[in-house]
Amino acid sequence: MTRLGILSCLVIFLLISCGEGKKEMIKDQPVYRDVAYQQDYSIKYAVSDSEAALYKVFSDRNGVIQVLSSKGLLHPYAGELLYPGTLVSDDTYRPMTDKKISSLGIYQHQLVYLDDKAVLSNAWAGELYSRHGLPGAKIFAGGKDFSFLISDGRSLQYLKDNQVDWEGKISGEVLDIQYGEEKNTFYILTASEVQTFSPGDKQLTVLGKAEGATCFTLSKEGKELVVGTGNGYFVIDASTGEQRGVVNTKLPWTEITVVREIAGKLWFGSTRGAFMLREDGKFNYYASKRWLLSDDVKHISEGEGGSVLVLTGAGLGRIEFRPMTLAAKAAFYDKQVRQRHIRYGLYCDIANLRNGDPSTATLLPRDSDNLWTAMYLGSQLFRYLVTHDPEAKQNCLEAFEAMERLYTIHTVPGFFARSYERRGYMSFKNEYRPYLEHYWYPGYQNSVSWRHADDPEWDWKAAPSSDQTVGQMFALTLMAQYMDDDKVKERAVKLMDGLMSHIVDHSLRLVDDNRQATLWGIWHPEYVNRFPPMVGDRKLYSSNIIAFLQTAWHFTQKEKYKQMADELLYKEGYLENLMRPIVSIGRAPQEADEWSKTLSEEWNHSDDEMYFLAYWGLYPYALNDSLKVKYLDAIRDHFEMERPEKDALWNFCYALTGARDFDLEESIWFLKEMPLDMIEWSVTNSYRKDIDYLEANFRGQVTAEILPPDERPELKHNRNPFTLDSKRNGLTEQGAGDTFLLPYWMGRFLGVISAPVDN
Repeated sequence: MTRLGILSCLVIFLLISCGEGKKEMIKDQPVYRDVAYQQDYSIKYAVSDSEAALYKVFSDRNGVIQVLSSKGLLHPYAGELLYPGTLVSDDTYRPMTDKKISSLGIYQHQLVYLDDKAVLSNAWAGELYSRHGLPGAKIFAGGKDFSFLISDGRSLQYLKDNQVDWEGKISGEVLDIQYGEEKNTFYILTASEVQTFSPGDKQLTVLGKAEGATCFTLSKEGKELVVGTGNGYFVIDASTGEQRGVVNTKLPWTEITVVREIAGKLWFGSTRGAFMLREDGKFNYYASKRWLLSDDVKHISEGEGGSVLVLTGAGLGRIEFRPMTLAAKAAFYDKQVRQRHIRYGLYCDIANLRNGDPSTATLLPRDSDNLWTAMYLGSQLFRYLVTHDPEAKQNCLEAFEAMERLYTIHTVPGFFARSYERRGYMSFKNEYRPYLEHYWYPGYQNSVSWRHADDPEWDWKAAPSSDQTVGQMFALTLMAQYMDDDKVKERAVKLMDGLMSHIVDHSLRLVDDNRQATLWGIWHPEYVNRFPPMVGDRKLYSSNIIAFLQTAWHFTQKEKYKQMADELLYKEGYLENLMRPIVSIGRAPQEADEWSKTLSEEWNHSDDEMYFLAYWGLYPYALNDSLKVKYLDAIRDHFEMERPEKDALWNFCYALTGARDFDLEESIWFLKEMPLDMIEWSVTNSYRKDIDYLEANFRGQVTAEILPPDERPELKHNRNPFTLDSKRNGLTEQGAGDTFLLPYWMGRFLGVISAPVDN
């Protein structure tokens, strides 16, 4: 649907939203009506016998799935989303284990087999047993009234009424046979042409050329033949044999192994994954272990309930399509987070997975536990404000308590830890970072971040950074502004005041327990203004610290925060810094110092997260209306640069300002395309031929259009979403607390996403 089409049907749900406990609705902003859409995910079944070659897969009218292999018939056992099942020997019908089954198919929604003697089935009371005379038969298709055309690759036999009714030979090796009900015709594919066999006159006829063909299927109710090759696919008119258009090579991968039409959509299998042709001419790409156990696709067929069965060399991927609202998707992620991603109340990713198995995971401290927890807290507070769900409030309070402990596990007033862990499990070692050789402030080439707490049971990690400070201020601001418990609000303001007093009293620095400023925690003009204007840190740090100071002034009314903000804005040039257009940010010139060059080699996408989260303090708490207008210009300028990423979090942070052009359609696309499988699998896209690539550039945007989240490796907001490849091997699972839940519930809170609506 076009943007205009969506906006025309996105009515402002004033009556719905007024009961949701959100902030006052900004008029005339578009609203997404949360009706069910088709959410895709994969259930995988690994072949238990690694020596078995897999050939075909089909599902009958009862949902029974069978796989033909070199070791006989297999069927899936167990298996659910994120927890793969297995393909095991199918001994359901004992007599089938003694037959030399060479092919498997589906006829009238029942499983049918080809062996060295007959076409047979266990359906229809077992009466189908149509004998043939081709001991090497391996290809067949069913026609009208239980007739079948079979082939051993050269010879053909037509079976009717349980006997051979016709036989003949064909030039070239038979690759596949398809039956067209519309014309009561069998289509026979070789590597160079398509022939037809008419049961009426028993004639073989050359329909048209098919040079380089590897597979084919009937399409559009039998009017077209779609022919796959080793380099793309083309379409043949099923009546005239004429090729329609040119060979399509603008595909995720062009070495086609199978093509099938399922529910009116063309599905392709290749040596590098499967893909489905969309109505807009582009493809949904299903590759990597997020979708398939291996990418060498052997066969594709229709499964039960609209699912698609994709058989590869390593097993079966059952791609499901289930009606789901965004609210239902959020509920799925809520459960995932609570069951697997909470460590001492902190929200974090899980690690040490064995081959992507979440049951083998370990909860480990991460450098940015405090940041992810702050973002998750925000999601749960928004959820509570919208739904008044006590569970959401409890989640929020638990995260807040974990954040509070970051401030109390040590003895430095107003200072927060990165994370904490029980004593004795973390390594106390020097952390060498080569890029610090160019750091302007000496003493950071080697450091030890972990410290012992006074409590002998605990250790804590020091050296928090500016992005984590943004997270702290984001969460504390929301708690202070919107939590409905006055005592909790007071605790949030106290933490905020302590943090900002620490920063202001230490000359705009985070100072660790070693009395040294942390590497990334300096907002002082001596540091910020030393960067050339095009170095992003100059604009970023100016924008962030002004947001912090304004927010602290708003909630505490302490003059030191307002005075410091005024001094930075008007005397130290921070207003000019933060208003500098994003497009002007780039690499430092040759004459710049080495640290400036190091920090400006490329765009840091973590900066975007820092900007947008801090806009929740910069814009609402502007010191005056004149500044608010300027801030809006800066935020809009940043949003315009980020639009190609289609990131719902960026877009909704911009919607906070009351903007109407915040790309609602793209935001909903982002939320819908977020995969239910959040495991960090190895992903490769750089070979794809359906992508328009760009020249290398400062922002790291390597393609003209961003790939959907479920096809790319990077899901975190602070990473480059244009990254095409990764080698992660399923070792970690990301939580959705920051990636999906924060933008979704933010959208609900802002009123730009409705409550779920029955179709």
